[in-house]
Amino acid sequence: MTAIFDAFSTPIKRKMNQLMAVAITSSAALCTQAASLVDIESYPEPGASRPMPAFKVDAAWPTLPDTWLIGQVPGLAVDKQDNVWLLHRPNSLSQLDLALEQSPKTGLCCEAAPHVLQLSPQGNVLKSWGGESIAPSINGVNQWPQTVHGLYVDDHNTVWVGGNGKGDHVVLNFTSDGKFIRQFGERERTDGNVSESALGNPADIHHDTHTGEVIIADGYINKRIIGFDTHSNEFSRLWGAYGTAPGGGTRDGDFDVSQATAGAEDINLAAPNFGDIVHCVTKSPDGRIYVCDRRNNRLQIFKDDNNGDLTFVRDLVISGETMGLGTATDVAFSPDNKYLYVADMMNGRIWVLWHDTYEVLGSIGRNGRYAGQFTWLHSVVSDSQGNLYTSEVSTGRRVQKFVLVK
Repeated sequence: MTAIFDAFSTPIKRKMNQLMAVAITSSAALCTQAASLVDIESYPEPGASRPMPAFKVDAAWPTLPDTWLIGQVPGLAVDKQDNVWLLHRPNSLSQLDLALEQSPKTGLCCEAAPHVLQLSPQGNVLKSWGGESIAPSINGVNQWPQTVHGLYVDDHNTVWVGGNGKGDHVVLNFTSDGKFIRQFGERERTDGNVSESALGNPADIHHDTHTGEVIIADGYINKRIIGFDTHSNEFSRLWGAYGTAPGGGTRDGDFDVSQATAGAEDINLAAPNFGDIVHCVTKSPDGRIYVCDRRNNRLQIFKDDNNGDLTFVRDLVISGETMGLGTATDVAFSPDNKYLYVADMMNGRIWVLWHDTYEVLGSIGRNGRYAGQFTWLHSVVSDSQGNLYTSEVSTGRRVQKFVLVK
């Protein structure tokens, strides 16, 4: 009988030991995260009808290989497994940053990480790829953007990348392993606000796999939203401010960072056309479409009616008196769709609104370079646990994780 018991108990003991090891590892990970959580600035709106959710920043997130550096991060996304994808600009790093890439090597560290990184919720690198070697060429012109801008990962785990550098009039679509699928637009070819094929320095992408439409914030040269059917890869629709035909002309010449504050004194909260940085486009879980008109410090909100026709819902002004870099940089939603988060580049804050009524509940963060602060806050996304992730460009050059604590 003892022998029979031992025969059965040994696998049970082994399984119990495995479970205990997992529990100890998980507990240690939680303790490590708790030790790295840092309080952040919070500004509740006086008289708000409800409190804001509370966050702390995880100062130890992410964990990259020892020699890797990331440059400006103009794109973030979260996939269905809560992995975080980031898009960065290796060419925003200097030779002094990249001693290991010089010949001969000029120092002990570092080298640029690949353009696209997939990170686990714990911040470990799962996948990395990007650059000209994975992009096609058309008429001798490689289609990888000179300056990447905008990232989206859809429900099929395909990855969308745009560009806003010189001649970067293209959006590229890849598998999660970096294999080319298709593109919209073409580098070095643009043709204005009413073109049904050419783009003009696209800023952001949203692919709705349920409707089979990708919509693009075509907004650094052009001033519009354009859509394509991803079953046929044909043009589907385009629109400008208030859902009308896009107007206001196009930017003369190429965009560069010196133009990021141009025209700040001419902000118009009721402008009949989008400004020349249509910076984001996304859909909320209930189907509302949000467009960041960064130059005019506002979101424009749309929806498709029962016939599939676009309807303008309202303007949503974000800190309307702000000049400089402008506000309304990016938009995210809590997993229960109760909260709307708006990234504000100039003020270095994330505005928190009650989504049903658009009531401002307050804001978190401030300008600065320490954990929980922002330098050129660019993107904000959320995961299924309600945590937020942010990215920064210019000299910010980082991504941060904000853990929901209550």
